[in-house]
Amino acid sequence: MQQDPADMAPEDLSHAGSVVDKAIEYMMEQHIAPISIASALLGGALGLLARTMDDRAVAAVLRNALASVESGELNEARQAPGGPNRA
Repeated sequence: MQQDPADMAPEDLSHAGSVVDKAIEYMMEQHIAPISIASALLGGALGLLARTMDDRAVAAVLRNALASVESGELNEARQAPGGPNRA
């Protein structure tokens, strides 16, 4: 996995995102509750981070995610065309 010159996202991030989107779509078709899907994905992501990064790096990822929530980025995603319409 290589990163772009600006050291932003890995080049395979789009592929990984597509795989996750398909998995979510499949689980929704199986009538798995959204909170269960999200909890399982979050647990898996945290487990992967814990196996591949030290605690300080994991904490930085989590702080970045929290900052995205607090800044309203999720609200913007909800309002985007095709996004869920939840408040």
